Amino acid sequence: MGRLPQLTDNDFVLFGLPERHALERAGLDERRRALQAEVHPDRFAAGGAAAQRVAMQWAVRVNEAHARLKDPLRRAAYLCELRGVPIDAERNTAMPPVFLMRQMQWRETLEAAADAHAVQALDDQVAADERAGLARLARLLDEAGDTAAAAAEVRALMFVARFREDIARRLEALDAH
Repeated sequence: MGRLPQLTDNDFVLFGLPERHALERAGLDERRRALQAEVHPDRFAAGGAAAQRVAMQWAVRVNEAHARLKDPLRRAAYLCELRGVPIDAERNTAMPPVFLMRQMQWRETLEAAADAHAVQALDDQVAADERAGLARLARLLDEAGDTAAAAAEVRALMFVARFREDIARRLEALDAH
């Protein structure tokens, strides 16, 4: 048996997973359930308030790690940071010109969309682009080992995710009318 996990372990160590972007969601969820069962505060009721507080810290830590690891974009950003290349999206907004042009075209298409069908068609296109970006991201992190390029891809995908939220709001507004 290996060492016991520590609160300060990174998410992958905590969950007993390799530090890779590709991971099996079912295994991640299963490991979360096992960890939650181990650290549930009710198991520490006999240990008093201090033991229950520590158990609660563990439960929160497990939930935070699970939330980060289950989301492919958050997982990629976390891997970049672990590998010494923080995303720093607030200060580093540089994007390739091709991406900026595509972004402008998407915005124009969304503004010009007259009905829910047109907005949904745009969302389908953007979703396909997002899937392709996530696939590129996995290759950059797990195969090429190019963390700097992966961080740039994460920043682009963060924009795509925000844009898809704009699309969802537009669809809701159209559905309300």
